[in-house]
Formats: sequence, C-alpha cells, structure tokens
Amino acid sequence: MIDENNSGQLAAHTVTSYDEELQFLVRRIAEMGGLAERMVEESVASLVNSDTALSQKVISDDLILDEAERQIGEKAVLIIAKRQPMASDLRDIIGSIRIAADLERVGDMAKNIAKRVIAVQGMGQPKKLVRGLEHLAELALTQLKEVLDAYSSRSAGLANSVRDRDDEIDAIYTSLFRELLTYMMEDPRNITACTHLLFCAKNIERIGDHATNIAETVYYMATGSQLSSERPKDDETATVGVEED
Repeated sequence: MIDENNSGQLAAHTVTSYDEELQFLVRRIAEMGGLAERMVEESVASLVNSDTALSQKVISDDLILDEAERQIGEKAVLIIAKRQPMASDLRDIIGSIRIAADLERVGDMAKNIAKRVIAVQGMGQPKKLVRGLEHLAELALTQLKEVLDAYSSRSAGLANSVRDRDDEIDAIYTSLFRELLTYMMEDPRNITACTHLLFCAKNIERIGDHATNIAETVYYMATGSQLSSERPKDDETATVGVEED
C-alpha cells in the first residue's frame, strides 16, 4: 500500500529539485553575460589606453567563460536525459545552450581585441578613429545589456527591439570602415595600425550580431515562435570601393 504522505513529499522534492536545476542554468547564463560584458568593456579600454595588463586579464578571463559554457551544456544535457522536459521548459533548456554558445563567442571577440593591444602599442592611433571604435563598442554593449535583460524577464518585445536595432551597429561599422581605408590611402604609414583597428571594429560588429542571435533565441523561448529569417542588415563594407557600371 502506498503512503500518500510519502508520495506527496517525493513529488514535492522532485519538483523542487527540477526547479533548482533549471535555476542553475539561469544563474550561469547571467554570470556568463556579466563576464562577457566586462570583457568587452575592458578589451576596448585596454586598446584605447594601451593597457597591456588589462588586455592580459581579458585573455585570461576567456578561459572562465569557456568553462561556464561547458558546464551549462553538460547540465542541460543531463536535465533533458533525466527529466524529459516538454514545451516551455524544453525551449528554456535548449535556449540556454544556444545563448551560452553566443556569449562564449562574445568572449572570443573581446579576447581578439585584447590581443591587438600589444601589436598596436607605440603606434599612432588617430583620435577620431579611436573615438569611433569606442562609440561602436558602446552600441554593441547596449545591445548586449538589453538582450540579457530580455532574457532575465523573458520579454519578447525587448528581444525584438534589440534585433531591430542591429542595423545601427552595421551602419556605424561601415562608416568606420570607410574612414580607416581613407587614412590608409592618405598615408601608408597608417596601414599597420589601421589594419589592427579594422579587425577590432569587425570583432565589435560581430558582438552585435551575437546579441541579435541571443535576441532571436529569447523571443523563441518566450513565445515558442521563430522571428522571420530576414534580419535588418546595413553592413555595406563589401561594396566599399567598388564602382558601379
């Protein structure tokens, strides 16, 4: 004969344990997001200020981000195997895996910027271009912060808003790309420094793309529907310098 009290306690324990496992994913995503934001901020600061110590910190922090992504992936697989979640819970778990992967890539972009600090040390960097790079980073960080807010609140509206503003980053990146090319053409001595800045600008633009990826994942987690595949893009660097017939 089944003891109803024991049965109820077991069910309550199971539900509590399951909730704790889901909350583990939420906490780790939040921690990854905070670290990724800080890495982007510090990588750009280290570039602007030629701070090699700060750039080395960013490079080291990338290992922490990598480990966090691994933990989330392993935990998510374990939850799926053990709990066999359905509907919204399954979307949340799969979404956590996807968001962790995007945040890990954001960390990689920050690390790439930090690695350029030593390469450009001692080179003259045009202040106007550096300010443009800082502005681009500010836009990308705003996107990243807002999409993490959308994740924590499961706000489909905020996620969609972040996605719709991706073209702003593309437009600034294209403008900065043109300016960098102009500096290189005006004086060949600028080529090396500007090339490094060009790679940094591209990494920042890619951070915006990963924020957009996260926004699409959050929208799916919140609604169960996918956003249209056509996302706003305004990156025209492929056509810069190409004359039309």
